[in-house]
Amino acid sequence: MPPTDAAALTARLIRCPSITPEEGGALRLLERELSAAGFDCVRVDRGAVSNLFARWGDKGHARTFGFNGHTDVVPLGDETAWTMPPFGAEEKDGFLYGRGATDMKSGVAAFVAAAIDFVRDTPPDGAIVLTITGDEEGDAVDGTTALLDYMRKRGEAMSVCLVGEPTCPDRMGEMIKIGRRGSMTAWFTVTGQQGHSAYPHRARNPLPAMARLMDRLASHTLDTGTEHFDASTLAVVTMDTGNPATNVIPAQSRGTVNIRFNDSHSGASLTDWLRSQAESVAAEFGVQIDMQVQISGESFLTPPGPLSDLVSGSVEAVTGLRPVLSTTGGTSDARFVRDHCPVVEFGLVGKTMHQVDERVEVAQIHQLKDIYTRILRDYFR
Repeated sequence: MPPTDAAALTARLIRCPSITPEEGGALRLLERELSAAGFDCVRVDRGAVSNLFARWGDKGHARTFGFNGHTDVVPLGDETAWTMPPFGAEEKDGFLYGRGATDMKSGVAAFVAAAIDFVRDTPPDGAIVLTITGDEEGDAVDGTTALLDYMRKRGEAMSVCLVGEPTCPDRMGEMIKIGRRGSMTAWFTVTGQQGHSAYPHRARNPLPAMARLMDRLASHTLDTGTEHFDASTLAVVTMDTGNPATNVIPAQSRGTVNIRFNDSHSGASLTDWLRSQAESVAAEFGVQIDMQVQISGESFLTPPGPLSDLVSGSVEAVTGLRPVLSTTGGTSDARFVRDHCPVVEFGLVGKTMHQVDERVEVAQIHQLKDIYTRILRDYFR
């Protein structure tokens, strides 16, 4: 049989309009392809989210290599700004265009194609597990977590896992992610007392308190970085009052901050710090400050070792570049997998992900399949 064409499979996936949380036919397509290749496939749908679990080889084998990825994509944005149909998968000048071309239908197609050809041509002494979700770009509540819950209940396990997210900033092969910073968001509501702007002494203005709190948080240096992580960051992302009147002091103001934190902190320790700052400002201004926090994920690190060496060696063999081991960027579903088994991330150049006219260099898709194939070969050698 001819090799599975990862670029052609990417194009077929792009044509599935899987804007999160819509499945759009993408997982059904992969289920057909993998089932025909001898993989045992189970749909693990939860809530409004579709997920796919696929395994080749015996359940519970001591050597089980896992891949993780997602087929859901972000919304199109201004569709009139696209010069190519966002779900057309049209090719031009060596690039394949469409929403999800980079993030990350190409990565899923590459590891699916690599796995199918590998088990057909050189059946390993072990198992391969693919966990593919439709909820990475959404709330990430019923996606990879649902797949891991399914695996736990049925005694399924991965020995190691590779997440196929785009990881390279500019050149194919230059970066592997061995961890990620944590992420959390805090919403503050400052409540004072409404009044006439000509008589401010008869009101309690929440705005100066909000300004003081936001400035205090944004001006604070959380840390200067650690051995494997850049410095933690805090960004004020919005302050809203919604007051159209110039002669009214409003009763409430709302503000939101987002924190990306390294292994110097935990979500709980930062929550305590935020609460202490809010309480201090509330006492200073005589207002009430309520806070809500959502922790999207804790920081994690897979220490450099056998898994990163395996992936780095394969990347270097195919691209000629020895990748940097990094923890930069936002969050990914690796934050969930890390509680299951050692996990790293490697994928394509991510320059156009989430942009209008998102596109992927076709040659890189084939390179990525070659890298994933070599990783499988060396792991099961």
